[in-house]
Amino acid sequence: MSVTITTGLGLKPQHFDAALCDRSDGLWFEVHPENYMVAGGPRLRWLDAIRARHPVSLHGVSLSLAGDAKPDAAHLERLAALTQRIEPVLVSEHLAWSAWNGQHFPDLLPFPRTTEALHCIARNIECTQERLKRPIAIENPSHYLRLDAHTWDEVDFLAELAYRTGCSLLLDINNVHVSACNLGYAAHEWLDRFPAAQVAEVHLAGHSRDPAHGEALLIDSHDAPIAPEVWALYRRFIERAGPRPTLIERDGNLPAFDVLMAERSHADAMLRRLLQPEEASA
Repeated sequence: MSVTITTGLGLKPQHFDAALCDRSDGLWFEVHPENYMVAGGPRLRWLDAIRARHPVSLHGVSLSLAGDAKPDAAHLERLAALTQRIEPVLVSEHLAWSAWNGQHFPDLLPFPRTTEALHCIARNIECTQERLKRPIAIENPSHYLRLDAHTWDEVDFLAELAYRTGCSLLLDINNVHVSACNLGYAAHEWLDRFPAAQVAEVHLAGHSRDPAHGEALLIDSHDAPIAPEVWALYRRFIERAGPRPTLIERDGNLPAFDVLMAERSHADAMLRRLLQPEEASA
């Protein structure tokens, strides 16, 4: 089962039953593999049932690709077992670290973009791809503080990772908007430079304002509807690059399933308008 160029939803347990019953054309789902990397049990059986009806993508949060060591071997084995079982259309991870010197942290943490970091992350991506026997996609992070130690431009760094390892890229449009607002650069200029040919999937999500700093500090909270500015950036990207499989993410203040499906329908309509000329000439 494969994903054509349509829009999916990040799947949460509250929506399991609705997702299982839904027959919308082209619908697919994305889950965090860490919630399913077990030998058995009801949640894994439920994911099997979803996978039998819809394509599934795995979006990891704990490989710590920018950490100081290779991905944890036991964790990677469990991810490989789940990947073999589910046969996801895509496996993706974050460009961040969450483990260092054997200590684990419950967050996706930033790093200075140096050549040393590039070598380390490329090694970790290659290690992961070799074990999974497939390429993975790497997501651009959201930023909150300016780091003085960067020696690489972010877009160039991501493009170089893709070139060196053969990985693809996951473009999170909300992360682009949040980072641009927080660090004071133009989101559309950053986006226009992004290597579209390497983008395997796009993410759309909502964000929130920091309680103390307001609009001066946006938080990639995934707990609100997609903002108009993010929709505009998404349209700009797909009009330049062409349609890409697109995911609607929501992790907090979870609304009813049909509310997320309405956002999904909006993105899907934008994709279909771009696809219509191609379909007519086929």
